[in-house]
Amino acid sequence: MSFDIRRLLPFLDWARTYDRRHLTNDAVAAVVVTIMLVPQSLAYAMLAGLPPHIGLYASILPLVAYALFGTSRTLAVGPVAVVSLMTAAAAGSVATPGSPEFVAAALILAVESGLILTLMGLLNLGFLANFLSHSVISGFITASGVLIATSQMKHILGIKASGDTMPELVTGIAATIGGTNFITLGIGAAAIAFLFWVRKRLKPLLRRLGLPAGAADILAKAGPVFAVAASTALVAALALDQAGVKVVGAIPSGLPPLTLPVFQADLWLRLALPALLISIVGFVESVSVAQTLAAKRRQRIDANTELFGLGAANIAAGLTGGYPVTGGFTRSVVNFDAGAETPLAGVFTAAGILATILFFTPFFEKLPQAVLAATIIVAVFSLVDLGALGRTWRYSKADFAAMAVTIAVVLLEGVEIGIVSGVVVSLALFLYRTSRPHMAIVGRVPGTEHFRNVERHKVITGETVLSVRVDESLYFANARFLEDRIYDLIASRPAVKHVVLLCSAVNMIDASALESLEAMDERLKSAGVTFHLSEVKGPVMDRLKATHFLAHLSGRVFLSQAEAMAALDPACMAGQGGKAPVAVGA
Repeated sequence: MSFDIRRLLPFLDWARTYDRRHLTNDAVAAVVVTIMLVPQSLAYAMLAGLPPHIGLYASILPLVAYALFGTSRTLAVGPVAVVSLMTAAAAGSVATPGSPEFVAAALILAVESGLILTLMGLLNLGFLANFLSHSVISGFITASGVLIATSQMKHILGIKASGDTMPELVTGIAATIGGTNFITLGIGAAAIAFLFWVRKRLKPLLRRLGLPAGAADILAKAGPVFAVAASTALVAALALDQAGVKVVGAIPSGLPPLTLPVFQADLWLRLALPALLISIVGFVESVSVAQTLAAKRRQRIDANTELFGLGAANIAAGLTGGYPVTGGFTRSVVNFDAGAETPLAGVFTAAGILATILFFTPFFEKLPQAVLAATIIVAVFSLVDLGALGRTWRYSKADFAAMAVTIAVVLLEGVEIGIVSGVVVSLALFLYRTSRPHMAIVGRVPGTEHFRNVERHKVITGETVLSVRVDESLYFANARFLEDRIYDLIASRPAVKHVVLLCSAVNMIDASALESLEAMDERLKSAGVTFHLSEVKGPVMDRLKATHFLAHLSGRVFLSQAEAMAALDPACMAGQGGKAPVAVGA
């Protein structure tokens, strides 16, 4: 299997034209993203059930790896909320949160996800992400946002409560809420209020005060940094950690360690499905963000090459003490808005995080966990879109069912089984819908060679020719349905001598459907009715030519429906005839 070197190493494209302007813009964007990423990395590691410094580790070498192999110029890779939640659930299924075994499981998940993504890239399997419909993804993210926010309430309240599902979390919080630390609650509530205010009000306020738009935007994005600095100073000055306020504690300084995940075949197998789900969810989120940002600059994203970039980033995370990463929406938008030109901005960001680990970790020792929890709650608030339920219900009851099932199962049973359930329901509904395809009797629109549904348009039809359009590819699930409906229509129309199946919407005919067409042709022939096809697409015709179907077909294959009617019912094409009384579907 051969690959274009530029596909494997996309940085060769932008490196050739890199200049001082790019360098300046990338450096400025890196400063902004670093300021934002430090508290986010600490917070998301805590969400994943890991020591906070592991979030910093996951924000260094993965960014460098993605810069080498990723195709997006502005995607910012690192820990994200949903993947952190999935990591916590997966690692928690094999080890106790906070234990060395839990950390080891997170490393395995990172490497395993990286290997899965890389293999998908080698096999050009980016299309697999399409099995996660928008309804499933929307429901999954909304439910995950609710679950994440609820899971962080224990840090806001200063209590001990555990659980991976909504019932477990609510029960745990209710059982321990009597031990609320009110100082912690005050700090957490103040941080939440401040961060929401910063997100909505600070930028307009700074603009009214005369600050340039760019500077106002940067200061607004740096809201979590202000919350971290102020709360850390408050705890240190008043020794609030001695009053029960839980803090981050000592963070190891120095270079991220080189880690080799332990290889235990049974453990890797147990984590294989969670790693696959993390890979696909992370890929979908990352590519969606990357494509949105690339379109704004008329750039191009290669989805299959992105698999290599994200795979390399996750392998790098697993080998340097991190955990699964992907492209984050918020910081990617910040990176874009700050003027990042190339992935080298991510390398500069990695350098900024590295400098933080080397020189500034003592400043985070008194950082309250409640403030990190507040950062997570505010960040995931934008993920929750309950209004999507109403919009989806009005547009498609089937998509609503997939979304509702995903939300319910994620909240009640957990993230992994929730997303699997959503995919299963989506596929089941797809099979049901396509097993009963829309069909319509069509007639000629007067004065044209266009044929439309007799129930929607005033058209001309004949008595001896039944023209039926099927609006779906023909395969094993709907072949019998098509056969039965054609027989029903013929039984109610004794004058019909010809049936023309209009195939303009048929993109595929599988072996089961071909067998049904052959059986239908034989049965119609025995009833004195000739069976014809019209407007068969080229690829479909190529496959039919490779069989004996066309040689034994009782009728003909017409290039167009107009040609079919001209040959079978000239009076209809001349403008005579009447409107058919019955149609199949609307």
